[in-house]
Amino acid sequence: MSGRGGPHFANAVRAQWRAIMMVIVAVLGAGVLAALIVTVGQANRERDRALGLQSHSFEVMLRARSLAGTMARAEATLGRYVISADMRIGREYSDEWVRAGQQIDRLAALTRDDPEQNARVATLRAAYDARGGELSTIALSTRYKKNNQALSRYYEARNARSLTRIDAALERFIDGERELLAERTADAQETIAGSNAAAKVLALFGIVIVLGAIALGWITVRAQTARAVASAEAVAERERAEHLEAAVRLATDDLHAEAREREAAEAKVRQMQKLDAVGQLTGGIAHDFNNMLAVVIGGIELARRHHANGTGDVARHLDSAAEGADRATALTRRLLAFARAERLQPEPIAAASVIGGMLDLIDRTLGDTITVETRDSSGGWHVFVDRHELENAVLNLAVNARDAMDGRGTLQIAVAQAPLAAGAVGHLPAGDYVTIAVRDSGCGMTQDIVDRVFEPFFTTKPIGKGTGLGLSQIFGFVRQSDGEIAIASQPGDGCTVTLYLPRRVVGPVAAVAAVPEAPVAAAQGTAPLSILVVEDDPRVLAATIDALDELGHRAVACDDPARAGGMIAEHPPFDLIMSDVLMPGMTGPELIASLAPRIGDTAVLFVTGFAGEAADHAAFGGHAVLRKPFTMAALAAAVEAAVPSARDEAAVRSAA
Repeated sequence: MSGRGGPHFANAVRAQWRAIMMVIVAVLGAGVLAALIVTVGQANRERDRALGLQSHSFEVMLRARSLAGTMARAEATLGRYVISADMRIGREYSDEWVRAGQQIDRLAALTRDDPEQNARVATLRAAYDARGGELSTIALSTRYKKNNQALSRYYEARNARSLTRIDAALERFIDGERELLAERTADAQETIAGSNAAAKVLALFGIVIVLGAIALGWITVRAQTARAVASAEAVAERERAEHLEAAVRLATDDLHAEAREREAAEAKVRQMQKLDAVGQLTGGIAHDFNNMLAVVIGGIELARRHHANGTGDVARHLDSAAEGADRATALTRRLLAFARAERLQPEPIAAASVIGGMLDLIDRTLGDTITVETRDSSGGWHVFVDRHELENAVLNLAVNARDAMDGRGTLQIAVAQAPLAAGAVGHLPAGDYVTIAVRDSGCGMTQDIVDRVFEPFFTTKPIGKGTGLGLSQIFGFVRQSDGEIAIASQPGDGCTVTLYLPRRVVGPVAAVAAVPEAPVAAAQGTAPLSILVVEDDPRVLAATIDALDELGHRAVACDDPARAGGMIAEHPPFDLIMSDVLMPGMTGPELIASLAPRIGDTAVLFVTGFAGEAADHAAFGGHAVLRKPFTMAALAAAVEAAVPSARDEAAVRSAA
């Protein structure tokens, strides 16, 4: 038995050893397999990371070249704007230059993890800001019609140091990214090579392990397949980079073509056309002229009527007509002064007298629904500026305030003294200054909008409502007058724009003549009617009352729409309510709507200098509308048409 037991024992030992070896081989195979899986996974991650960094570098380089193209295109557009003075081209230049700034922000975001590239982006941004200041000056000169100066500055800017700085900064930035790309490419190749070597060692070691040979071979095939896929992706990435570089070359060729086009246009420089924007004044000026013409026409007709009858004060009516004509002449002179295009002609003037002289013009420009308040604490201090440019600046600020208040609110204009220390406001040196503060009760602005309001072509108004040049023009005028401009605004709390102009010690100067208004009528009478006339303008009210009295009606004057309700309660029932349309605090249609429960079917006649021949009667509730200026015949016809039934009833009462 012992003999038989020996071989069995040896076989058992060998079986045990085989089992142990199988376990060891299995464990080693599993370990090799696990190591191979980990190694391949790490290699894939490193490869993907390296390829991602390469793609990132290509994107950064492409955006840098695109930035160069955008800036060159903006400068070419500016050249076309200088030559043509076309406002649309000016806005294209502004959009291109802002787009270049956004591309710099994108480069900063892409390279924020690289301190060296961050420093290069900061240098590039500084060069961009400096270049933007030079180009903005050229755009402003073009806007102010300083054509020769703008063209000269434009040619000088082509050789400016700021342009060289931008080119150098871009080259350094692209070179830095190219070096980083080379480093990343080398790291990627080294990582892939290391992972390949490790995989080969593990594959050879697995072959020795019999039980893991098949599994190890299968894993190796998978690893090779993955590497082949990675290689194909790398080729695709290289092809994409080549396509991007080709696109950059095409963009560069386009820029060269634009440069040649700009040079050809510069060879055909022609006379610039004047671009004056007086559209904002049209409505108010028309209303003012209508009132003045009404005074003239009414005065003449009343004088003619009294002269024929041998009664009444003919001279008084003729004087009224002459006064209206004189005021129309003064307004015409003022409008021509605003529309002129001349160089600045500074003179010593009292700022407060200028504001006082243009109050009527401001009132008519803004409309009756905006209340204008003034305050003078300047003590008679003078400034040395161009009078018409100062008037234009104040009027532009008033129009902007009207838009911010949506046509209804309070506008305050304050003139004051301001002794300042050096640097207290902007770049101003120490000295005495006169401040003109224009404050509105409108919607206000956020700080980011305040920071940009003086940029040419920047506007928050809808398309077609503003050019974005009003405040930039005011900024240029104030700076040319050695002054400064400041804006204080909060959303929902209105806005205050303050002009700081150096004080000029001089003798007294002449005040500016005011430009007022007035309307009248004249015709033939009918059966007397009781008429309530609601009109805020005292001259228009007096002329209308005289005309109605002349027609034989009983007219009651009301100079404030808020008092109309009380007057209706105090007097017998009126046959007709005759109301102006635009009045402070309440419009004519709003007044009639508020009185509707109390006046019943009482006839209504609206009088306005704004409505045209095609006025929408639905806007006036279907009531009749009489347009200024009107004659007495037109007034009589309008009254008769508005109150046909009331006229018949009045005739019956008169006969009784």
